Amino acid sequence: MTTDPLAGAGVRRAFGHGPSVSLFTLGTMRALRDKEQMLSILRAAYAAGINHLETAPAYGPAETFLGQALDQLAHEGIAPAGGWLITSKLLPGLSFEQGQRALSACLERIGRPFLHGLAVHGLNREEHLHWALDGDGARLLDWALSRGLVGQVGFSSHGSNSLIARAISSGNFRFCSLHLHLLDPGRLPLAQEALRNGMGVMAISPADKGGRLQAPSQLLKADCQPWEPLALAYRYLLAAGISTLTVGASNPSDLNLAAAMAMSDGQLTHAEQAALNRLEQLKQQRLSETLCNQCSACLPCPMEVPIPELLRLRNLRLGHDLKEFTEERYNLIGRAGHWWEEVNAEGCEQCGDCLPRCPHQLAIPELLAETHQLLAAAPRRRLWG
Repeated sequence: MTTDPLAGAGVRRAFGHGPSVSLFTLGTMRALRDKEQMLSILRAAYAAGINHLETAPAYGPAETFLGQALDQLAHEGIAPAGGWLITSKLLPGLSFEQGQRALSACLERIGRPFLHGLAVHGLNREEHLHWALDGDGARLLDWALSRGLVGQVGFSSHGSNSLIARAISSGNFRFCSLHLHLLDPGRLPLAQEALRNGMGVMAISPADKGGRLQAPSQLLKADCQPWEPLALAYRYLLAAGISTLTVGASNPSDLNLAAAMAMSDGQLTHAEQAALNRLEQLKQQRLSETLCNQCSACLPCPMEVPIPELLRLRNLRLGHDLKEFTEERYNLIGRAGHWWEEVNAEGCEQCGDCLPRCPHQLAIPELLAETHQLLAAAPRRRLWG
């Protein structure tokens, strides 16, 4: 093993039925150039106290590069205490036989006989949940567990809160990966329910998908002083008890903040809470009576317009000046299948069906039209897939 007594140090938290994980998890979806890039990222992860690695077949060559880099580190005797913990994922909808082959190929690419975690990658729709609980997915996950190929099974989800709640309450999963963000805390109650059920909870991309907080607006930076927005976002989630936060890295320096916060598992200080309160107050002042509080009372929309999600983007644009992030997310609508919304604000036919249901009497059709005018732009390419 390495002779550096400080490298690899960091707080560990319980994660379902598996070994304890670091406060930060390395997501491998950004280290796709070659083995050397992955190797440099893994060295930085080790130095940052990270022991949990998250990958997937859908991340292009990530699994292959990860396996090659881990072999090199093993040759050098570099690994965190207890070894590297690896979670990978399989897309829902596979037949039992397809799933067996996919898992075998995953293990072969990583070069390991065993995964600590196997997740359903994108449990986003009703048919995905049925597949995982009652269909070929349930059979596949049971087989993988019984054969000792995986330590525990979980899921990631971009689906509705009700779908996620049913997955959590099913008792079939020991961990989940959810979109949990400082500027979008709507799923935090789901995460806390999962934690109460003894599940591990991993926050999906609290930096990039949380508002591109690694490159925040000047307004947001000013609002969060004396903290950087990303550091405050990390502390918010860690203080709420979230097991681990994913960090995608393409350069070793992308893990500098995770290294600096490897021991940051305490409760919020009075100063941190005051900064969070100020952030919320400033957003409310800027949006005034047009603030959408994300209660979802406006739903269902006859035209299936995802009103709360669209007005959430408006909140972020006008409340925190997150122009680039909100435009990117808005223009992805209808272009990412079940991973994201499929109807944008142009789908509103101003029928008024939502208006009497809004407890804050928002002029929803007008706000949707404004949202489209603010955010519609040339579409951008997704990071992967």
